[in-house]
Amino acid sequence: MIHLGSPITDLHRVGKATASLLKKLGLDTVQDLLFYLPFRYDDFSQSSKIDDLLPGMVTNITGSIELISNKKSPRRRLSITEALISDESGTIKAIWFNQPFLTKSFQVGEQVSVAGRVTESYGQLSFVSPVIEKIRSTETIHTSGLIPNYHLTASLPQKQLRLLIKESLHLVADIKDWLPQEIRERLNLISLASALKKIHSPKNYSEINSGQKRLAFTELFLRQIKSQMIKRELSTRQAFPLKFIESETKNFVASLPFKLTDAQRKSAWEILQDISRSTPMSRLLAGDVGSGKTIVIIMAMLNAVKNGKQAALMAPTEILAQQHYQTVTNFLAGYNLKISLLTRSTKLSDKRQASEAQIVIGTHAIIQEKISLPNLALAIIDEQHRFGVVQRKKILEFQNNHNYTPHFLSLTATPIPRSLALAIYGDLDLSIIDEKPAGRKPIITKIVLESKRSLAYDFIREKINSGQQAFVICPLIEASDKLGVRSAKEEWDHLSKKIFPDFKIGLLHGKMKSTEKEKIMADFLNNKLQILVSTSVIEVGVDVPNATLMLVEGAERFGLSQLHQFRGRVGRSDKQSYCLLFPTKEIIDNDKTLTRLEALTSHQDGLELAKIDLKLRGSGELYGTGQSGFPEIQIASLFDYAQIKKAQAEAAKLISSDPDLSSHPIIKAKLGEWEKAIYLE
Repeated sequence: MIHLGSPITDLHRVGKATASLLKKLGLDTVQDLLFYLPFRYDDFSQSSKIDDLLPGMVTNITGSIELISNKKSPRRRLSITEALISDESGTIKAIWFNQPFLTKSFQVGEQVSVAGRVTESYGQLSFVSPVIEKIRSTETIHTSGLIPNYHLTASLPQKQLRLLIKESLHLVADIKDWLPQEIRERLNLISLASALKKIHSPKNYSEINSGQKRLAFTELFLRQIKSQMIKRELSTRQAFPLKFIESETKNFVASLPFKLTDAQRKSAWEILQDISRSTPMSRLLAGDVGSGKTIVIIMAMLNAVKNGKQAALMAPTEILAQQHYQTVTNFLAGYNLKISLLTRSTKLSDKRQASEAQIVIGTHAIIQEKISLPNLALAIIDEQHRFGVVQRKKILEFQNNHNYTPHFLSLTATPIPRSLALAIYGDLDLSIIDEKPAGRKPIITKIVLESKRSLAYDFIREKINSGQQAFVICPLIEASDKLGVRSAKEEWDHLSKKIFPDFKIGLLHGKMKSTEKEKIMADFLNNKLQILVSTSVIEVGVDVPNATLMLVEGAERFGLSQLHQFRGRVGRSDKQSYCLLFPTKEIIDNDKTLTRLEALTSHQDGLELAKIDLKLRGSGELYGTGQSGFPEIQIASLFDYAQIKKAQAEAAKLISSDPDLSSHPIIKAKLGEWEKAIYLE
């Protein structure tokens, strides 16, 4: 009998191949499936007769297949499947690309349900790439009502995942609701079982909203409990007070080849005040890509060193650590300081010497390996979108000679409203650098339609011939059946052989080993490669001042915040930089898509773009991995400040009355599960 803990292979139609695909999404058990939430919905709640169809309608029709066949497109080497669907009022053509298997799945005479957008070409209406399913009963799963869409992995169809979740949905009744009833009643929240049912199988938007409200609160509440516990723990700790060395700091600022922005000055002063106290600083420095966070942290590190203490800066990758090392060394060249680089490539003898350095820069290995930093008083983590509770915990437990807890500073390049910072980093104070350094030119951003592609390539060639470099971002690693979307491997092959055979072009994607990735990035940084074709892994990356061109293929498949992060990879010098957005040809008729992309052409501010993205996506879309920039925030709204404050108030109330959660064992267990699920690295 199937239960919540049953392996997915116990479900109908799940063999080893499907199980391994589901495992890539982190889904091993039936319970995992139920907590795998949709990121958006297709609204196929309107049903129409064929004779009533109009261009642009998103609707559902039912009818019988009159004809279905495959043919080859000579121009684009595509396989095209065409079908004629008829009901009592008329007939319409449906067209699919690269799905020749449809002629085996569907036969002439079968009753089908079809849903999608009606398009018009030369006066004839048709469905292009609609969803289709056989009518086996009164209920259809994929083509009528509000249809959930889930993040997938290659070769796993949306339909199959939907069917598996539907098959398991009755088991939500067995899930234990760990949120205390008095909190649910006080905040008018539905039960966990009801929320999951409404999220996966909603009858209307009101059901989505009530399910979302409950699950969003759940995410925020667990995070706030953890934050309250860390806050309480920190208040009992002692830090070494790092006195503000005014003359040295002023001399350092005066020696800089540029003027600090007001936002940099304000953030630096907040940090310098914090580290001068005997309570450990716990602060987040948020600044858009290229806003100048590094110079602010160098000022803090200089003050730590001048107080006779050590400072450490940790980065998520070896190449980023090396770049930080180079930057810090250059800016502090006149101070005769011992600065060490510590990564997995560092020799053992050098690792031992790091304990004597005044500033240590490296990967998270600094706190993961048994490195002795006897006088560590300031620890800085360059999170690049990572939450970092695990690292913070290790810093809390870090023992130096005097059992002081180091002051802690976390950096993020994601544009964060204060409300979101409170939701995700509830125990951290916040400094925001919301100005760009003087002299940085706005990045010229353009939408490039397919008809202008060759002109864009001419422009890129001209820039590369003048010594500049280009990034090309693709939404997929490998080719997919999805219409017209370019994959990184295909694009790399196409550009290398047909468009720019005279340039050196690199390929970067998430399936490569970290050593391979770092070598490719190092080659690009050193201008051994003129073009780098990459998937979204480049969103977190190093500065390449010589890179002035960013091309994004299938741009509509990314959220605005993510596109803004990509764009931030260029424009890191005084050269004019450009971001060219190539939407998928067949998508460009969608007004909403164009509006979203046009927002990027007229706004340079990441926070403003995050707000526009939320507004355009509306309540029908739940925020998933790709949009928020924070993988662990699935559905909590980025701007629901009232809900975040409620979660914080409820968590504070609970922790003040029960600091170690001994009276709430179910919450304690859930918190443990949640931490394990999110932070196991």
